[in-house]
This record gives sequence, structure tokens and C-alpha cells, in this order.
Amino acid sequence: MKRWVDRVPGGMMLVPLCVGALLRTFFPHLFASTNDVFRPSFTGGLLTGAIPFLAAFYVCLGSTIDLRQTGYIVKKGFALWLGKIGVAAAIGESIRIFAGGHQNDVFIGLSALAIVAAFSDTNGGLYMALMGQLGDKVEDVAAYSIMSLESGPFFTMLILGVTGLASFPLLAFVYAILPLCIGIALGNWDPEWRTFLKSGTQILIPFFALALGTGIDLTKVASAGISGVVLGVLVVTITGIVLIVLDRVTGGSGLAGIAAASTAGNAAAVPAVVAAIYVAYKPIAALATVQVSACVIVTAILTPIITAYYAQRVSSRRVADKRLSPST
Repeated sequence: MKRWVDRVPGGMMLVPLCVGALLRTFFPHLFASTNDVFRPSFTGGLLTGAIPFLAAFYVCLGSTIDLRQTGYIVKKGFALWLGKIGVAAAIGESIRIFAGGHQNDVFIGLSALAIVAAFSDTNGGLYMALMGQLGDKVEDVAAYSIMSLESGPFFTMLILGVTGLASFPLLAFVYAILPLCIGIALGNWDPEWRTFLKSGTQILIPFFALALGTGIDLTKVASAGISGVVLGVLVVTITGIVLIVLDRVTGGSGLAGIAAASTAGNAAAVPAVVAAIYVAYKPIAALATVQVSACVIVTAILTPIITAYYAQRVSSRRVADKRLSPST
């Protein structure tokens, strides 16, 4: 069964998410606030405890960020990270200017929350796999250690707050990024902590995905399919163009840029976390979760195809350049 899950793009996130959504849709009485038997139980904690699972996940993820990286890795990782966050911020500002009070239905049912969450987080596993197979430099793979700062709700909250699409108390930002900072401190203080915590980044994904899924009633999100697909296409197209340019400016071929034009599976967790802090987003949190989940699948399919095509073009161009260059 695990092999089947692994064959699904983002399967460790998406399959448990769907299982949770099915449970919520067909057994809604289990999750009622008045269910005093189910909710305090271990089973209730497993199926509804997304926030604690996510907190542990971000501690583990933070431990993988090595602050003692080489100059090239820092330059490349920072450029790609800045590109993703910059594009998400620019889109957030555009929504504020042009959508105004319609931020919960900006375009074909897409909300500002779903759009910013999808644009601001890269699928790290996909990026590293593509660059490991198609890239020229090992350092390009390691650049994700810097880019992983995108993970979690912090930058989504920051963009929504700065652009005026939401309002958060200052401590909310501190508490949102603190688990990641604790992980960074532990991983850089003691390499054994990094080795120990690193495995948690994979182990915890199906657990928080299952818990997130139980907050989704499929009868209310039937329209999310097409909007999620469109969101995925927009992420690949818009961020792909920007990141290719930034990659080439920092000495690359553009391959790392297109390989980073995706949405991470854990981005599907962001709408629920943000909505828990900013209640105005609660009515659309479930729909945004499904839209971002659909976006994850679309980018997981499109990004490898486009990256492979781009790598072939880069290789052909290099061969042509060698033929045209004078022999020595």
C-alpha cells in the first residue's frame, strides 16, 4: 500500500488528507463539538490534532537548516526564496488593490488565503529530486536548506498582514515561527539533534494531513477542483518565469528556478493555521485547503515535465555552443 501512496504526487500528504475528509463527510457526528467521548480521546486527538502535529513537524524541519552553508548555496537559496516570497507578496498587494472587499472570492472561487499560501511555499522533495537528477551542481540541491524557511504559516501571515488582507497581533508572528527557530537552534547546536529530528519531517506528514482532512466536508467543496487546477498552473507559470530569471542572474542555467516552481504539500496546512488566528478566514479555510491540495498535485505533475524539457533545451544549447566555438 505504501508503494501505491508513494506513486501518487504528494501522496503522503494528499492520501491521508482525503481519508480524513471522507471521515468528516460521512461521519460528521464524530467531530461535533458536543461529542465529549470522542474529542478528548486518543482517537479524537489523532483525528483532530493538526496543530500539535504541525508544531512538531516545524521543529523537525528547522533542524535540517544548516546556517554554515557555502556562499554559493546561500546566494542561490536566498535568491529562489526571495523570488517565491516576492511573487506571493506582489500578488497579495495586487489583490488588495484590485479585489478590495472580495478577497475571499478573487477569481473563480480562489481566495487571497489560498493564493498566497500556494505561491509562497516550494515542494522541497520535488526540487531536490529534480536537481539531483538533472542539475549540474550538488550545491543547487543544497540550496533548499535556505528555501525551506518558506515552510509554515509565518510568511503567509506576514504577506497577508503587510498587504492589509488580514490583521495579526505581533505575538502571533513570534509563535508562528518559534517552532522552526527551535529546530534551527537544535540542529546547528548539535549535529546529533539534526540527525535525530530529520526523520520527523517525513513521519509527521501523514498524521497532520489526516487531522487536516477531518476539517473538510466534501459536500461543501465540490467546486474546488477547477480552481485548484488553475491555481497550480498559475504557480508553475508565474513563479517559473521569475525564478528562472533569478537563477540565471545568480550564475545558474535557470533549471533550479523552474524546479522550484511548485507548491509544497505542507502548504495545504497553512489555511487552517491562519484561520485559527484570523477568524475572518474561518468560513473559507476548508475550501482553501482543498484548493491548495489540488494545486500541490498539479504542480507535482507539471513541474517535473517542464523541468525535464528545460533541461533538454539547456543541454542542446550547450552542445550547439561547443560546436560553434573555435577549437583550440
